[in-house]
Order: sequence, then C-alpha cells, then structure tokens
Amino acid sequence: MGSSANMRILILFLLMCSALKGFAQNYPWERPLRACWSSDGINFGPTSIFQDSAGVPSVIRWKGDTLVSAFQWFRMPVSSLTWDRVAVKFSYDNGNSWTQPEPMTFAGFPTNFRRPFDPTLVAFGDTLRVYFSSGQNGAITLDSTVNTYSAFSLDGINYTFENSARVDEINNRVIDPALIFFNNSYHYLSPIGSPAQGAYHYVSPNGINFTKVPDIPSDATHNWTGNYMVNDTNSLRFYGAGGAGIWFNSSPNGGMWNGYINTNVQGGDPTVVRIDATTYLMIFVGEPYATALEELNQVSQLNIYPNPSNTNFTIDLTNFYFAEPVSKLNYQVADMNGKICLSEAFNFSEQLVVNGSSLANGSYVVLILSGNKPVARAKISIER
Repeated sequence: MGSSANMRILILFLLMCSALKGFAQNYPWERPLRACWSSDGINFGPTSIFQDSAGVPSVIRWKGDTLVSAFQWFRMPVSSLTWDRVAVKFSYDNGNSWTQPEPMTFAGFPTNFRRPFDPTLVAFGDTLRVYFSSGQNGAITLDSTVNTYSAFSLDGINYTFENSARVDEINNRVIDPALIFFNNSYHYLSPIGSPAQGAYHYVSPNGINFTKVPDIPSDATHNWTGNYMVNDTNSLRFYGAGGAGIWFNSSPNGGMWNGYINTNVQGGDPTVVRIDATTYLMIFVGEPYATALEELNQVSQLNIYPNPSNTNFTIDLTNFYFAEPVSKLNYQVADMNGKICLSEAFNFSEQLVVNGSSLANGSYVVLILSGNKPVARAKISIER
C-alpha cells in the first residue's frame, strides 16, 4: 500500500478517535493536554498547558512520592518517535513540575500488531503496568480485533509486553480502557459505543485475568471515556465528559453509581489524581490551538521561590521565552477554587517579586498572562 493511502487511513483513524472523545472537528495533534487544580475535585482553578499535541491522558501516584502521566503524543513529524506514540512524564514534587516527555518502549511487542494507543496506568508496588488498546494485523480500523493488552515496567519508560489480551469482547472493539485497584479488586471499564450504551465492566484479583460483570449504564450525554480515581476507601470516582463538560460519578463498589456531578471544567478525556486531602490535579484534553501546531510555553519554565513562602515570593522569568510581545503582561494568583486573590499588570523583568502578605495559608495557582491568554503557571503554598 502506498504512503498516501497509509496517510489517508491514518487520518480516518484519528478522526474516529477524535469523534469518540467528543471533538469531531479537529485532529488530536491540534489539541493540548491542560492541567488544573482543585480543593474538592469539583471546582477547579485556572488551567495551563501540560503537554502539546497530545491526548488520552492517565495520571497516577507511584512509589509514594512520584506522579506518572502517560498519554498519546502527536508531535510532528509524522512517523517520528513522537508521532502517535505513548509517552510518559514524571513529577517528583506533587505535580508542580514535570520531566520532559519520553516515548515508551515495548519489548516483545508483536510485529503484526498496531502500536499501542489509549494508555492507562496502574501501580503494582514497584512495578508499573500500562494497559492499552491494540489490534492484530496492524489494524487501524476500530473493529472487533482491537482489544485491551498490557505491559509491565520497572522504570516507567521501558515495558515488556504481556501475551494475550486482558479484555476481549468477541463482537466489539474495546478501546479507551480505564483501570484501578479498589477494595481488593482491579476494576476495568471501556465505553461500549455511543454514550447511551454505557461501559463494559470487568473485575480481576490480579490485574491479569478479568471476569465480566454487569455493564455500567449511562445516558445519551455522559460518555464513559476518562479515568477512575480513588477518593477514599469508601468512594471510587470516575471522571468523564459530555453534557455540561467534565463530570464525575461515585461508587462504593465499582458497580452501583450514585449520579453525575458536574465540574466547572470544559474539555474531554479527564484524569484526576488526589495529591492530599485538599488538593486534586486534573489533566484533560483542552480546546484546539489557534493554529494546529502552536506550542505554548511549558509550565516547567516558570520557577517560583521560596516555595512554600510566608510572605513575598519571586517569579523567576530568567529562562522563560514569550512567543508574543511582552507589552501587556499581568500575573494572577488564584486559590484552588479558582477565585482570583491577586492580579496586577507588570513590565517584563527576569525576577518579579509578588507581595503575598494578604494571602491566607494554603495552596495557590500563579498564572502569567500575555494579553488575556495564559502562557505559564506554577503552584505555590503559603505557610506561616
């Protein structure tokens, strides 16, 4: 088959994936992953770019002090190691900064399979397992040959493929898997098709052998494409999208669900991790860029010190590159519910000192805006 025909098939596949996420008008490489914070997992503050040209995020805690995020990466050029590959980033400071993305490797991956897509992560002690969609014969169409497979890793980057499918619906594809360990069982779900069809639900004692249980019901507006999150020992949440935006539903056992609660976030394919009792981090698929491959400034370029602070703190812009003129800069400091507590215009300076004496103890998001567009963010804690 010629390269142009391959490209047409690839575009068709990506359009189908985009439609399944609720975004049919744009290609996935035209959208960034965005991040935001909350004190209750419902009301989130300002958002920032987490990763350019990416989709299908998953974030979990691993080995106690490490956050790991996996996602599908679509950075050009086509056929490069960053094009339509599962990549991973790490945070060692509770999500305040992240490493640069690295594509995963898969030892023993069958040569006749389509490369992995739709990743979701689960920690098994010091081992990390990624579950993903794939199909035999290099299948690009989303037919019944697409199943859920898994691979394990000791470093989060290099994985070993595990033979046989974890979940295989004989007459349907299974895509966008979500998995979590809750109340002594591993719970798996995958959207059946349209939102009203709900989601397949499987359970497992070991994360390898899964047994089908009754499907999770839904309606015409709530799409079970997203990720699980354990809120506490008695409450499992699933964050999905549709209707009014990103929502969550809670369950005491993974089978019975209490009802949909809307967040204030507009986007798709969310994943949420609870950092501590009053801090939630959400990563989700955001609105498209103004131009297809625009890459906004990375969050890691913005440094704040001291952090925590008891009064004044400094925003260090020494190595920060602004893609636009810097004549209309301002900063905002917002609490974890999105309330703006400080806001001021400033002229560009490599070190900007902010008077935080009016801020109560707690966590805040510091946002730098050029015009009205956020271009960088960081998180700061006030402790006195």
